Amino acid sequence: MNTDTERNGNMTADSDAADRVDPEHVDRAAVARGGVYTLMAKLLDEPDESTYERLNSGEIQEMVERLVDASGLAVDPPNLTVEDDHDTLCARFNDLFTVGYAEYEDRTDGSLNAEGPAVSLYESSYRPEASWNDVNLDLARAYSYFGVEIDQSSRDNHDYLPYQLEFAGYLARQEAAGAADVAKARLDLCDRHLHVVTGGLAERISEEPGTALFGEVAAFVDRFVTADQQDLAERYEGGGGK
Repeated sequence: MNTDTERNGNMTADSDAADRVDPEHVDRAAVARGGVYTLMAKLLDEPDESTYERLNSGEIQEMVERLVDASGLAVDPPNLTVEDDHDTLCARFNDLFTVGYAEYEDRTDGSLNAEGPAVSLYESSYRPEASWNDVNLDLARAYSYFGVEIDQSSRDNHDYLPYQLEFAGYLARQEAAGAADVAKARLDLCDRHLHVVTGGLAERISEEPGTALFGEVAAFVDRFVTADQQDLAERYEGGGGK
C-alpha cells in the first residue's frame, strides 16, 4: 500500500483513510473481517504455486483461524487441509468453475447443445429475476463510488464473486481506518449482492462430487457473509436476517 492507491488482488482502490489510521483506535474486528474476505477471494481462484504451498504447509489454515477468531463473529473456520497435489487441485478448480460442456446435436445444421461450467462464480447466474446488465451496472457504480477499479490486465464482469469479496474486504479495512459510511455500504453489498451469490454457490457446489477444498471454501464463505450481514444489520438497522 502507498499513499495513493491500495492494490488488492484484481482491484485497485484509493486508500487515503487507511493512511490516516491511528493504531490505538483501529477496529481490529473489522481488520480481521477484511482479511477473511480478501483471503476467500484468493481461494476462489485457480491456486498458483505460492498459494498451494501455503495451503499445503498449513499456513493459510492457521491464518484463517486467527482471522475468524478476531472477527467477532460466531462462525466456525473452514478446514483448508489439502490432500491433492497442485495439478490435481487446479484440475478440480477448472472442472468446477471454468470448463463448460458443448456437443453438436446435429452437425448437418450446426445445432449445438452448450452449457457453462458446473458451478458459476457470477452473481447473475443466481439472479433469474434480474438482468445481467442491471446486476453488473449496480456493482460497477458501487465500485466507482468508493474509488475502486478492476485491474484491466485481468478484467472480468463486475459480478464475479472474487471481485465482490475483494470489495467487501476493502470496505472492512476502510471501516477499521475510520472512514464514514463504509460499514453501511458493506451491509448494502451483502443485502443486495453477496448473500445471493454466496448462497447460490454453496447450494450448487454441494450437489457436485469431489469438490474438496472448494466445497469447504464455498460453504464457509456463505456462513461468513451471513454472520457479517446479520451483525451489521443489528448495528445499523436494529435487526438481523437477510
